[in-house]
Amino acid sequence: MAATVRVELRTQCPELQDGLQARIHDPLWLLARQWQFGEFDGEDTGSPAAARVVIEIAPLSRYQPGPPSTSNGVQLYSPLALALETLVEREPMITSDIPNWRLAAEAGLHFVRLLDIEGMGMHRSVFLKSTYLLEPPTLEQRKTVDGDSLRFLDVMGGRVVDGVQLYSRLASLRDRNALAEFFQESPFAAIPTGDRPKVIRAITAWLAWCLTFFPQGEIRSAWVPERIEYVFAVSGKTSEGEIVLAAPEYLEGRLDWFSFVAQPGTSLGAADDISTVTTAFLPAPVSYRGMPSPRFWEFEDAKINFAKVEANPQDLARLLLVKFALEFGNDWFLVPIEIDVGSLCQVRSLIVTNTFGERMLIPHMSQVDGVNSPWRAFALSQDSQHLFFLPPVLGPGLESAPVEDVLFLRDEMANVAWAVERVVQSPSGRPLDRFEAFQETRRRKEREEASPSGRGQPDGTVAYRLGTSVPDYWIPLLPVQQGTSIRLKRGVLPKPEVDGIEGMLEPQGRVLEPGHDLLLHDEEVPREGARVTRSYQYARWIDGSTHLWIGRRKQPGRGEGSSGLRFDIVGSGP
Repeated sequence: MAATVRVELRTQCPELQDGLQARIHDPLWLLARQWQFGEFDGEDTGSPAAARVVIEIAPLSRYQPGPPSTSNGVQLYSPLALALETLVEREPMITSDIPNWRLAAEAGLHFVRLLDIEGMGMHRSVFLKSTYLLEPPTLEQRKTVDGDSLRFLDVMGGRVVDGVQLYSRLASLRDRNALAEFFQESPFAAIPTGDRPKVIRAITAWLAWCLTFFPQGEIRSAWVPERIEYVFAVSGKTSEGEIVLAAPEYLEGRLDWFSFVAQPGTSLGAADDISTVTTAFLPAPVSYRGMPSPRFWEFEDAKINFAKVEANPQDLARLLLVKFALEFGNDWFLVPIEIDVGSLCQVRSLIVTNTFGERMLIPHMSQVDGVNSPWRAFALSQDSQHLFFLPPVLGPGLESAPVEDVLFLRDEMANVAWAVERVVQSPSGRPLDRFEAFQETRRRKEREEASPSGRGQPDGTVAYRLGTSVPDYWIPLLPVQQGTSIRLKRGVLPKPEVDGIEGMLEPQGRVLEPGHDLLLHDEEVPREGARVTRSYQYARWIDGSTHLWIGRRKQPGRGEGSSGLRFDIVGSGP
């Protein structure tokens, strides 16, 4: 008959102090108890004591905006020079159809400062007499431009150099290495020959400042208007061939490894720049908040208490999580590896030496569990080479208030979809609330139509209207058949007659692609709608350089809406 022995710690002292100290007076007794409980059997094959890993690193070298179906637009790319978010999202801040008077004035003022630094400030009057001058508002602009922009142009017009026009001219001359031709134009020919080298130095410094301050020139955009999201691809070449990683739906403003999908069978012409690194490490146990403490009498953190997790018997996922955290949390070890950002990493071999001196070659999980292994952490979709991708992405940055805000929504009552331009960038470069601008225009029109005799008030007569009016910042999206699918085509509404001039209401922002046909996929405007914003982004990269650009974000909308559009209306009116 086997006897059961119960080991208890007792003390003759009436106080609790000696008992809480748990003093061990007989180490041999403690070792015997460890042997009694089977702690020396070595069933867990010991713990890792050393590790040696061989990795292959291939940096990214190609970038292509848009779908990776063709080789058009493939660019050289160095991850150490620029973050992917900056490269993908950047767009020209200045276009010919949408002015930015504030940016033009600030760039012109900085050019004058550089002239003063070179000691050529006496020639600023020459530039103010040229065609590169920010002109005062015209009569047509006074009728169509918002009040804040007009007030800005009234102050700055005719007083500062137009940096946008000046940059366009000087950049073309610089590209041809012909800045000296600038002094052949009138009135710059009046600048003395001896002063021209200093003026050219100021021009060169100003052009460099413009390029570092904001991206300009020909930039192929990765924005897909039909999907209202970014699409791009990057590639690197490993020893087993080129790997093309595509980001088919980048819309949230932050990239990570899970944003990419491998594209087998495609190529962007990546360069062959493979390096192999062999490193030895001391594995460290993985720790997480709430894990059981391995030390005797060590108080555990009560902020995360797995013992208090409430789970029903059928809640298997929660039960398995608690069981894993409490029973197997100390079976994971960390082997740190340093690689450059923007690299494709492949582990060639991992040799671990345990506390018993045994050396073991650790196979990949796909060789142990098979191709259908449930463990898929950090694994790229459709990747057959088992790569680890460390994308060159940004950390925390600064983001401005949206300079453009467009809301896409469904209008079931009118059986049409709408793109509502809530905020657009005004000609002065500031956010313009289109609702407030619409209300201001309507109040001004009502004041102009009103008379002292009370004309314009309803007289009780019945009037027929073909249809109701819609605010000018509501742009219709009409369903059209495009092959076998349905697209939403941007339409136009007639503009109210002003001074005998009729026209059509066009979008004022860039999201709705003014001047180009826009055919949205029908699924891009669901019942909950979608919201697209444009805002300034400012961040610092790993080399210390700072970058400023405008990026777009896509978020869920606010549900369905109603424009109030109706046809065949009969009501009281004049």
